[in-house]
Formats: sequence, structure tokens, C-alpha cells
Amino acid sequence: MTKNTWILVGVLAALIVAAYFVMQRPGESSAPESSGAVLVDFDSAAVDRIEIRSPNGPAVIERQGGVWMLTTPVRYRADDGTVASTLSSGKHMALKGLVSSNPQKRSLFQVDSTGTMVRIFEHGAEKTVFWIGKPSPSYTETYVRREGSNDVYLASGMFSSTFSRRTTEWRDKTIFKTDQDAIAGVTLRFGDTAVVLTRQDSIWKVGDDAAKTDVVKSFVGALANLQADDFIDTAVAGMPPLTLQIELGGTQVRLYRMKDADRFYVQTSATPQLFVVEGWRASQVVKRKKDFLGAQV
Repeated sequence: MTKNTWILVGVLAALIVAAYFVMQRPGESSAPESSGAVLVDFDSAAVDRIEIRSPNGPAVIERQGGVWMLTTPVRYRADDGTVASTLSSGKHMALKGLVSSNPQKRSLFQVDSTGTMVRIFEHGAEKTVFWIGKPSPSYTETYVRREGSNDVYLASGMFSSTFSRRTTEWRDKTIFKTDQDAIAGVTLRFGDTAVVLTRQDSIWKVGDDAAKTDVVKSFVGALANLQADDFIDTAVAGMPPLTLQIELGGTQVRLYRMKDADRFYVQTSATPQLFVVEGWRASQVVKRKKDFLGAQV
């Protein structure tokens, strides 16, 4: 072998030895967890309170009168699907292996105040507390720890975004919801101009003219489940003029196009809450007479 080859072999051997000792440092190991072990256990049906402290801020979600409510940092109905998926994720954090038992390493894995702490309550009593840390280098696992334990584990899956959510993500984003088939007539008002859309014997018409079936179906479907992209909880100075008012079944949905932004403020007659809807979503219901007219499809 040449001199350079021997040098490369020596460097490789040194790296192997160094890697071995790094893996064997006290308090850090990769011991496998017994098959089927999970981080925590609780009864989802009995859970009535979830407290979360995360980099995205605090959140408290409580079951009140059979309804999930976000009570901190604002009081608003919580999204049932989001709460259900969060509880499901908490119950199924399968452990792959012990990573560290050294308390000085908690910040390295973000299973301390830099991470997310979750408290689960059943029937008003605290059931379990655990920490969600950062993802593993492969982004297929997450570092986790039980409160009161120094043991940090790798759990299969990505849990950071599940528990560390912005306030908007916890809230029910429904602006208006109804049975699509129950909608038989809609009036759209653009200032003094009214567009009256009616269903007659399964045929949609704009006044006496036949409407485009595909356009009406898309419009009614979007209106029957109108969702917000964000919430406004304070008064808006300089509210833009009303763009469109949609009337159906005794409810009014009002849309105001924002200045210098492809977004709309939205409010209904059912609640004083002010919502924000992105332009692409608003375009599904902001329709003029010419949009509905044409041959049947």
C-alpha cells in the first residue's frame, strides 16, 4: 500500500473508534423498547380537558356540555376533527427505543421547556403528562418523554405539528354549514343588483333562464360548507365596503374584499365573529349572473 492509502485507513479506523465511544456515552443509548409499548395510556372517551404549552403558545381545550371548546387563549368552539386526531395521536405513540436517560440532554431533544408539554385530564382529574420534542434526523420519528421521568424515547411518527398548533388551527373554521340538498333558493346582492337563483323540479334557474348545472353545483357545494382561513377577534378600522351579500334560509353571509389583498372579510347574521377567507375560496361563492347562465351541462 502507498503512504496515502495507509493514512486513509488510519483515519477511517479512528472515525470508527470515535463513533463507537460516542454511541456508548453514559445516558445515551439505543435500547429497543418492548413491542407494542406506548408512551402514555388514557381513555379518549373519558378525556374532558387537554392543556398544551408549546412554542406556538398555550391552548386549553375542554369538553363542555358534550361540545369541545377552546377556552385558552380565546373562547371559541374547537374543531372536533382536530381534537379527535390529537387524542388518537396521543394514544398511539409507539416507542422504538430509549435514546437518553441523562437529564442534561433534555434540551438537546427539546423535551423540556423548549418543546411541547401536554396534560390530559379524565373526569376532571389529571391522567397523564408528557413532552413532545423535535423530530429525529430521519423525520420519521419524534423524541418524547413522560413527565417525571428522565428517559427520552423515539416514538414512531411526527407529533410536533399535531400538538403544537396555532390558535387558529384549534378553532372550528365553519362559517356556514347546511345540507346541500336543502338549498332551494339563493339570492346574491351586489349593491342594488340582485341575482335570484332557484331550484324548480331539480332544475336551477336564474330568474326565468336555465343555469349552468356544473356551476350551480359547485357554488351550492361551496356555500353549504363555507370554511374560514383565519379569524379576526378585534374591531377592524376602515372596514372595506360590502362586496356581496348572500341570502338563503333566513341567513345572510356578507363578504368584504380587503384592500390590497386577495382576501375577504366574511360575517354572517348568525354571529358577530369576523372571519377571513382567502380569495381562491371566496371565488367559489362570489358569482355574478353571467357566471350562472349558459347551456345545461
